[in-house]
Amino acid sequence: MSASKPPSPPPAIARVITRLNIGGPSIQAVRLTTALNDHGYTSELFHGRLGDGEGDMSYLIPPHARTTYLDTLCRPLSPANDLRTLIRLFREMRRMRPRIVHTHMAKAGLLGRLAAAAYNLTRGASPRAMVVHTYHGHVLDGYFSKLMTAVFIGLERQLARVSDAIIAISPAIRADLLQTYRIGRESQYRVVALGFDLAPFAAVDAAARVEARRTLEVPAGVPVVATVGRLTAIKQHHLFLEVVRRLVADHPTLVALIAGDGEMRGELETAAQRLGIANHVRFLGWRRDLATIYAATDVFLLTSRNEGTPVALIEAMASGTPGVSTDVGGVKDVINSGDVGRMAPFDDAAGLAAAAHHLLADPALRAAIGARARTQVLARFGVERLVADIAEVYRGLAGGR
Repeated sequence: MSASKPPSPPPAIARVITRLNIGGPSIQAVRLTTALNDHGYTSELFHGRLGDGEGDMSYLIPPHARTTYLDTLCRPLSPANDLRTLIRLFREMRRMRPRIVHTHMAKAGLLGRLAAAAYNLTRGASPRAMVVHTYHGHVLDGYFSKLMTAVFIGLERQLARVSDAIIAISPAIRADLLQTYRIGRESQYRVVALGFDLAPFAAVDAAARVEARRTLEVPAGVPVVATVGRLTAIKQHHLFLEVVRRLVADHPTLVALIAGDGEMRGELETAAQRLGIANHVRFLGWRRDLATIYAATDVFLLTSRNEGTPVALIEAMASGTPGVSTDVGGVKDVINSGDVGRMAPFDDAAGLAAAAHHLLADPALRAAIGARARTQVLARFGVERLVADIAEVYRGLAGGR
């Protein structure tokens, strides 16, 4: 009687992300690296170097996760480092023989997909790696000069040719990539919203709000607006400060909280002084206790010029805190009606201030919108749904093969 054949090892996933800075892509990449084990996969996460002043989310990596740090993988253009990273990723793929290469963020999407294409060429008829890229947003508007943007659009179009699936985290991003930039084919796209562990935010109740204000030394009854994110141009904190200036006229005791850090901190602190609101604005730096920030906040304010999925807005809403945002990118997929939040046109300080003032002046309306917002985002953006959706994308690709 012949010996039974040993079981095949689970298919391996090489997950590549540019860096584990503060934001939704890092949260998703870390979570998927371990959570997909329950769906019959094994994963290794490759991540690169943080930029100056960026908050670090590598603390989210659990002890049992398989990760590889690439010190040459970084966001800025660097031909020498980029070439080293490409070669290293190719060698790592030869070592681990992944069934799926899944990339996140622009630089990892470029180098990871090029390495996967080279790996597939060397393996001939042996099972090739399926290539998946997630657009958590894109850098094709508002980040670079017109010339550089044209170059990046051309690169993304070519990279789509070696991709088996392209994941957009919102219908708006999918439409933008397909219709505006003509990247990839419609059949390649899947829309998979981000998912998060929202339990710490869902736990915010009346007692937590009282404790949060005590922790942050904000007196009861004082109106609070807040924002969370990197202090970088794309987040438009100058607009946030202008909205605060307008709100202070009607709410003279108002406190504005800015959680986050980055290259623009000094410039923004100077701007707050120039606008005469320095006594109202608190720069908190990077914080891990974001549930405390949201619990102490009456209105969350997002002033970005571009957003993929607005993670901080979702967290605030899960905390029962209503949001006011510029109508950009994937925001309309989160605030999809006036019942769960308010939006104003891009760069409209007066519109943002009016919406925030309306909520600050009406506690009953604020509470009602916050409750509906919480119910909606908890149903739509939970981590369990994310993992199941990604596993389904992988199974679909395998079936297609």
